Amino acid sequence: METYYHPKDLPKFSEIREGSPELAEKFFAYYAAVFAEGELTQREKSLIALAVAHAIQCPYCIDAYTQDCLEKGSNVNEMTEAIHVATAIRGGASLVHGIQMRNVAGKISL
Repeated sequence: METYYHPKDLPKFSEIREGSPELAEKFFAYYAAVFAEGELTQREKSLIALAVAHAIQCPYCIDAYTQDCLEKGSNVNEMTEAIHVATAIRGGASLVHGIQMRNVAGKISL
């Protein structure tokens, strides 16, 4: 079955430089700086990235950060817990917007 997602495309990410190398270089420099060791370890940053990847539903990021987390010493239970954290925040954000629906419905119903 043909899909938009092709796992073999992930290693081609650097090809995004084609057509706009200056902007790509700025992005990749920023990306490297963000994931460098800082107040958070690289392992912690990878767990955050994995959780966010699930929240934004990026299969390429999920693949990349699953591998990265494992390489940095995380285990499947830690990774699963990080995904649950992202799910709880995403779910809560969806639910709290229900107040907006109730406000609009209240105005229309009057």
